[in-house]
Amino acid sequence: MKILMVNKFLYPNGGSETYLFKTGAWLARMGHEVQYFGMEHPERTVGNRIQSYTASMDFHTGRLRKILYPFKIIYSLEARKKMRKVLEDFCPDVVHLNNFNFQLTPSIIYEIRNFSKVKGKKIGILYTAHDYQWICPNHMLQIPERGELCTRCAGGKYGNCTKYKCIHNSKLKSLLGTMEAELYKRLGTYRLVDVIVCPSRFMERMLAGNPALKGRTVMMHNFIDRGEKAAEKKEKKEAGKYVLYFGRYTEEKGVRTLAEVCRMLPEIPFVCAGSGPLEEELKAIPNIHVKGFLRGRELQEVIENARFVVFPSQWYENCPFSVMEAQMYGTPVLGSDLGGTPELIQAGVTGELFESGNVQELKNKISRLWQQEELCREYAGNCRSLPFDSLEEYCGKLLKIYAKLC
Repeated sequence: MKILMVNKFLYPNGGSETYLFKTGAWLARMGHEVQYFGMEHPERTVGNRIQSYTASMDFHTGRLRKILYPFKIIYSLEARKKMRKVLEDFCPDVVHLNNFNFQLTPSIIYEIRNFSKVKGKKIGILYTAHDYQWICPNHMLQIPERGELCTRCAGGKYGNCTKYKCIHNSKLKSLLGTMEAELYKRLGTYRLVDVIVCPSRFMERMLAGNPALKGRTVMMHNFIDRGEKAAEKKEKKEAGKYVLYFGRYTEEKGVRTLAEVCRMLPEIPFVCAGSGPLEEELKAIPNIHVKGFLRGRELQEVIENARFVVFPSQWYENCPFSVMEAQMYGTPVLGSDLGGTPELIQAGVTGELFESGNVQELKNKISRLWQQEELCREYAGNCRSLPFDSLEEYCGKLLKIYAKLC
């Protein structure tokens, strides 16, 4: 089978890129032809045979020429033209879309359908939803400036994005986000996509609430790469001697709430691994050891040696890999009750949940878990037998969907 993987970034940049590279590599190992389409970048690690990519664009920095900027992020003639070249050369059976709005734009969907019609070849289109872009112009179901959860746009009322300045607190950028969402709603563009893979039941419910997307969603939790899993958690001198947070140091991740709780529990040692704008605030708290950004074996050891992990996110997380990663390494998680997170934690079995943003409840649960080391060990043992899909199992499901689309 010939599979074209599409993502705006073709270099390591976040969770969607990890998903892209690992699924693509596994499919290639199984003998399928896999090529990639997205933006050119000096750190690009995957690509296509004819080296056809769009120019790099950054919605955050505004480096585009101001006159062309609004048009390029809504409909890209360049992306459509470059996509056509790849389609003509590769002629895929399936196009697997990932993150493409703003930089590549939905114009590429029209090119795929046009190419399919002209060539008389059926091409399936599958989209993996890594965020809430198709029902929320700012991707997060949140008004960032207020730190307020929001589903006002979910049913198609996209003017709310402009009203509340949901994109970078900018009226202009929010207006552009509204225009993009309204345009493709009126054109019915997303109806041209055959299947939408949702990594959580929460996301599936949210997307299926939009009439344009209903009936084409499939829920598949993210995979765990078993090759990275430790055989057994060994007893180490420092094991269980701290509570761990790892990830971005930002408001929506609940880090400010966690910092407040850490100040209230000076007798408990905390470790934070990651980076972000709240780093200095964390460093100022005596019982927090800020390790900075870790990866690979270093990160694995920090996770394995924690008594438990705190995941205090205050937005609708989709299927947070950090929760799955902690459990994979045999470390229980105390997580907030929003989005797809509760689907990954069996409260009272593999970890516990608390009301997102509730400082007192988070404090009480951290304190109780810290005092009950035996309970944490019990949760840790249960984590190792969680039935998450391996990469092989996950890709096997993908292949079955692909086959139905061809």
